[in-house]
Amino acid sequence: MDLSHPAIQRFRKSRFGKIGLCLTIALILLALLAPLLRPYNLAADQSYVTRLMAPSRDHWFGTDGLGRDLLTLVWYGIRTSLLISLASVGFGAIIGLVLGLVAGYFRGWLDTIVGWFTDILLAFPSILLAIVIVTVTSPSVQSVIIAVGIVQIPIYIRLTRSVVFSLREQEFVQAARALGATSLWIILRHILPASLSPLVVQATLSTGTATLEAAGLGFLGLGAQPPTPELGTMLADAFKGGYALSAPWTTVFPGLVITLMVLAFNLLGDGLRDALDTRS
Repeated sequence: MDLSHPAIQRFRKSRFGKIGLCLTIALILLALLAPLLRPYNLAADQSYVTRLMAPSRDHWFGTDGLGRDLLTLVWYGIRTSLLISLASVGFGAIIGLVLGLVAGYFRGWLDTIVGWFTDILLAFPSILLAIVIVTVTSPSVQSVIIAVGIVQIPIYIRLTRSVVFSLREQEFVQAARALGATSLWIILRHILPASLSPLVVQATLSTGTATLEAAGLGFLGLGAQPPTPELGTMLADAFKGGYALSAPWTTVFPGLVITLMVLAFNLLGDGLRDALDTRS
């Protein structure tokens, strides 16, 4: 990696971007190391004797309504939430990228059909559309990934389409077309690489949004189902159990982690935007 690259130099000047990068790396490491460094066993370490214990030296985040260590639950919840967020953004970005490239480059009836598809998806509030999709497919991690991913598709279609519109008439594209290059070659070799910068920034910012949407579905009981731990589901369990106020740590710590995850990706996205946008 060339550390003297202008984009890297611009990113190094972004204080908030570096904070977001450090937080993101830390969250990913926590998710990857959860099976190796777990302090308690979620399945075995359940006891009504230790239920709803306040944070202490033995249980740093306290325990939940089943006597499980809340730190371990949150730890595994980060793993599940990151999986949902990254997979859903990847799913939505790939489909949106392909449709946006086709619509922006070929235009005509293809652009019209893709435009109709985009308008239909945007006609529904994102969380409502996600709720309908999860309800139809039955709540699970896979369903949440698909639902949140579909909600993200219009964003990438419009972004890619607008970038391709401005690139397809550039001189380097016209030169390649005059030399006999095929449309597929021009798209893959010239237009796609030039379109990646705004897409990378959008994908980073969308990961924070996907985290909130996944947590919202989990809070409504439509997210990851037990025994899979998920941050939104933990908040729902605390409110349904009636101990959100009597044992506030059961909501404070999952809520803080959700906030931290969203903040990390937003700060990283802002830093990448400053680094990759040559007009800024």
